[in-house]
Amino acid sequence: MKAHNKVKDLLGIDMELYRPPYGEYNSTVLSAAKECGYYAIQWNIDSLDWQEHGTEHEINQVLNHKHLGSGSIILFHNDTKYTPDCLDTIIKGLKDKGYELVPISELVLRGDYYMDHEGRQFLKEENNEEATEKPSP
Repeated sequence: MKAHNKVKDLLGIDMELYRPPYGEYNSTVLSAAKECGYYAIQWNIDSLDWQEHGTEHEINQVLNHKHLGSGSIILFHNDTKYTPDCLDTIIKGLKDKGYELVPISELVLRGDYYMDHEGRQFLKEENNEEATEKPSP
């Protein structure tokens, strides 16, 4: 919460999204995030940019990923070697496939949801522990 309070003091922003480092989470991490007023997020497409295999590999890793779909969150890292050179191609490729790029805050479900092993959120039905079949938009 020290980082949260520092950002709030400096920028006036109350952060609400939390991505666990390395994507490692369990029910304890999710509960702690919730107690702090955060919505935990996870990616379902890893660009593998940190492996530095080159621009073509990174482009193919994203655009041809088997889990790419509506509501996908793509992981990129700061300060990777090839990402700046391939982002325009990836963005154009995603748009050519009919996807719209939106801020994560527009994808995150709020309320009663669960997260599957791919990092997608699903709303739980009222009065039912089973989740709906509809992933986040």
